Amino acid sequence: MHRVVITGAGTINPLGQDVPTTFDAMREGRCGIGPLEFRDVDRLAVKIGAQVKGYDAEAVFNRQQLALYDRFTQFALIAARQALVQSGLTFSGDLANKSGVVLGTSGGGLTTQDDNYRAVYEEGKNRVHPFVVPKLMNNAAASHVSMEFNLKGPSFTVATACASSNHAMGQAFQMIRTGLCTAMITGGSESMLCFGGVKAWEGLRVMSKDACRPFSATRNGMVQGEGAGVFVFEEYEHAKARGAEILCEVLGFAMTSDAADIVMPSKQGAARAISGALSDGGIAKERVGYINAHGTGTAANDKTESAAVADVFGTHADQLMISSTKSMHGHLIGGTGAVELLACIMALREGVIAPTIGYEEPDPECALDVVPNEAREAEVDVVLSNAFAFGGLNAVLALGRA
Repeated sequence: MHRVVITGAGTINPLGQDVPTTFDAMREGRCGIGPLEFRDVDRLAVKIGAQVKGYDAEAVFNRQQLALYDRFTQFALIAARQALVQSGLTFSGDLANKSGVVLGTSGGGLTTQDDNYRAVYEEGKNRVHPFVVPKLMNNAAASHVSMEFNLKGPSFTVATACASSNHAMGQAFQMIRTGLCTAMITGGSESMLCFGGVKAWEGLRVMSKDACRPFSATRNGMVQGEGAGVFVFEEYEHAKARGAEILCEVLGFAMTSDAADIVMPSKQGAARAISGALSDGGIAKERVGYINAHGTGTAANDKTESAAVADVFGTHADQLMISSTKSMHGHLIGGTGAVELLACIMALREGVIAPTIGYEEPDPECALDVVPNEAREAEVDVVLSNAFAFGGLNAVLALGRA
């Protein structure tokens, strides 16, 4: 079995348009949630979200590219470019053949779909752009990343709702560990903040109208965000031989299915995924110092996740730090695990634990150290990243210090 390390990271999200800016925002407990700005927002009951503000697509991509790239694809390419620059990898020959792309998304090109449904049904147009299908398909981002960087190995998209990114990164990890691939570009991207996207989520009645307050007794729902996180996963000996800077090591991964309910989470399913990641990495429970929680801010998720952590870790749960950065950047749905992995890397490399902001008062059913409101300095050796999706699909990654 081959060891797997991360040698590059990139992002664009509501907290920043690169990794250093995002780290600064997480340290400061900055909130990226605010009033939504797009067409027909006045028709929504939920008018807040975590948008990527100050982003100018025309400054990054030319007109021909924009005809092909939905916003979620744009985000994925921007983050991938940053990650590849940091890693220093270029792909040709055998390395290109043994490297690929696995990205997560849930909505795919939803903004393209929303725009074109509006054009056909509301404005009465009888034609749409010939590239609408390749622009909105869920694999668009992965395909364009593979083409831009000459990645000729396994390339595909994972769509498992809120666990998409973690499932994608887990697949990338396993392909390198088994020797199928040498390097993989992986992570996730999402941009569902449009009228149709938010209106659909309103129907679930899980959205907050004012703030995201994970684990707080006053929490009243999730807040949607958008953006991407993309990483270079690489076989350890290959990275070492070329003198690459190693950000951290991927130690273990597990995925489970609740097989119970389409929207209500299961403590047992989440606990099995957490335990599975520890077992897969050969990690003693006492080595884990921090968990980046799924922590959506809904009543059901937060108490279920807290119970799962308590069940798995027993008395060590009292020593754990667990925070939800969704309180700052919102819930990026299929892209959320990738942006949250940045908080895990920051904890391992810089000894800074990102906070759960907006925390107002304790909930006895979430009786864990949720790092309320302010970041904390602490050295940790092993961290976990939790993702628990609608459909009862769970994916947990374990990372260790380089």
